[in-house]
Amino acid sequence: MPAHIDYYTFIASPWAYLGSKRLEAIAAKHKATVRIIPMNAGDVFPATGGLPLAKRAKQRQDYRLHELRRWSEHLDIKIIPLPKPFPLNDMLAGKLVVAARDAAGAGADDAIRLAHRMMAALWAEERDLANPEVLEEIVNEVALDPAKLFSAAETDAVQAEYARGAQQAIEVGVFGAPTFVLNGEPFWGQDRLDFFDRALAKLG
Repeated sequence: MPAHIDYYTFIASPWAYLGSKRLEAIAAKHKATVRIIPMNAGDVFPATGGLPLAKRAKQRQDYRLHELRRWSEHLDIKIIPLPKPFPLNDMLAGKLVVAARDAAGAGADDAIRLAHRMMAALWAEERDLANPEVLEEIVNEVALDPAKLFSAAETDAVQAEYARGAQQAIEVGVFGAPTFVLNGEPFWGQDRLDFFDRALAKLG
């Protein structure tokens, strides 16, 4: 049976963006299944001791920019460390990803493709993920149906599933994004993907 990965993320996370292609490659290498679980940072941080970026000490905010630039150069992935729309509310984006994940005829691959396109749109192109018109453009870019996804995103089922993502994350020990959970063991951060790769290899 192939390994299964629960992939917890904030859609507006630069770290998830930097790790997105490597996660896809690692999962494909090990023939693992992946379920993306978008989280609301406003639910996760208060329950786990985290702070939104604007409330962190200046020293931490400054160091974060250094790290983003270093990783961008190291991975050769374009990133704009301070995109104009950020910080932003990514709740609608997250619900659209949940809708894509849970839609009949779509599934995990479509949802991950949509989420990663959203991340690149924000961090490489400075597009506003809080703007429904921008999100509609992005949904079209990955060849999904905006009308269906936007309609589904407003349903009670998707709203509840999106809220459940954060609660489920808290229950399994997740406190930040991206976090990859394998057999109950969390790996937090794109800089832990090497450890994650090795853990999957041991499952053989």
